[in-house]
Amino acid sequence: MPVATPSKRATAARKATPKPTVKPKAQPTPKKPAATLTLSSKNYSSWSLRGWLLARFAGIDFSEVMVSPDDADARKELLLLAPSIRVPCLVHDGARVWNTLAIAQYLDEIKPAAGLFPADRIARAHCRSVSGEMNSGFANLRASLPMNLKARFPGHKIWAGAQPDIDRVTEIWTECLATYGGPYLFGARRSVADAMYAPVVTRFLTYDVKLNKPCAQYCHTIMTMPEMKEWVAAAKLEPEEIEELDMDF
Repeated sequence: MPVATPSKRATAARKATPKPTVKPKAQPTPKKPAATLTLSSKNYSSWSLRGWLLARFAGIDFSEVMVSPDDADARKELLLLAPSIRVPCLVHDGARVWNTLAIAQYLDEIKPAAGLFPADRIARAHCRSVSGEMNSGFANLRASLPMNLKARFPGHKIWAGAQPDIDRVTEIWTECLATYGGPYLFGARRSVADAMYAPVVTRFLTYDVKLNKPCAQYCHTIMTMPEMKEWVAAAKLEPEEIEELDMDF
């Protein structure tokens, strides 16, 4: 019995039938950060550093909005001439939060697992107290030892008015490190207090402030955090200089 073979026309038709086109997969649209954080100078602004560290400790996704030091309001804040401090400012999910301690409280609400405050009630109260003390006090320290990450003043003579502030800061650090075991102020985990006192660490290094061994070790711990290394590297790339804060001592 003869075997049926496909006709030349049918074979040609099959060959001519185009293969279905495979569409390339659509690339996912980059996700926008959930928040923005307004900052001023990374070299001079201690408040900006505090807010930025808090946001990084909390693990919130944010983008930075930089305000030029030439901005009149930002300059007043850096020179301690403003009636209040409104930078940094966190914008997240309809909320607008300024004042570093307010930012800390807000981040603790939305990111409780980050542990910005200690879990223990007594330690948490202690952390709130020393953080609040930094937020509202130490005016002489701020005025006489302004934050300047690019500068170093070996053998700097401390103004008498600033020494009581320095003594109180080292008292807080020594007590916290002894009570909670370090390496951070409230134990093994970084807290709001570490973000609040980090700019003071930089001041002590800039102006060669003499410290006891536990406090010197704490300064090393803070400065070797990856976040601090990142911030300092960015600060050193800033071209702007503010003459009033770059005075020769």
